[in-house]
Amino acid sequence: MPEPVVHLIDDDEAVRTALGFVLEMNDLPARAYPSAEAFLEVAEGLQSGCVVTDVRMPGMTGLDLVRHMKAQGLDLPVVVITGHGDVPLAVEAMRAGVIDFLEKPFDDAALLRSIRMALDAQAETEVRRAEKQRVEQMLQALSAREREVLQGVVAGKMNKVIAYELGISARTVEVYRANVMTKTQAQGLSDLVRMALLAGL
Repeated sequence: MPEPVVHLIDDDEAVRTALGFVLEMNDLPARAYPSAEAFLEVAEGLQSGCVVTDVRMPGMTGLDLVRHMKAQGLDLPVVVITGHGDVPLAVEAMRAGVIDFLEKPFDDAALLRSIRMALDAQAETEVRRAEKQRVEQMLQALSAREREVLQGVVAGKMNKVIAYELGISARTVEVYRANVMTKTQAQGLSDLVRMALLAGL
């Protein structure tokens, strides 16, 4: 994964400069944009980092940006900056999936805390994504019959019920179950169920 970058979006150049300086002093790489539209021009394909955006901007607002990112599948955590009168907007942004909001004036420590929280959330998302990919690859190694047995197991059905539904013996179901456990490297039934749910089975 590339190094996470903090994407600063604010129409006020003085704010962009000040926030950029704070991040630079704390070894957090940052890029600044004068508008949400300017950020979106380069946003496609971004996979790591987070967004810090003002809520109230000319053109596309911070809230519009959050909705647009969600619609485009751009999965970067967002922190919004809000003036005192914009708190209801910030709350609405939280409902739309924003990770935190900062009310002006805020100190450097509050900004850094919110950004680190966003980057931690991003790292967790990456771990989950990698795990999902790993599980999906393992499940692809299963035969059609093994998948059917797995679906029965995940549904909480007993071996004899699965056997009856598939028209095979309970002993054969046990063999398929053992194969599934081996191929998925599941540590137990709960692990197997977790993997199946993660892969959307």
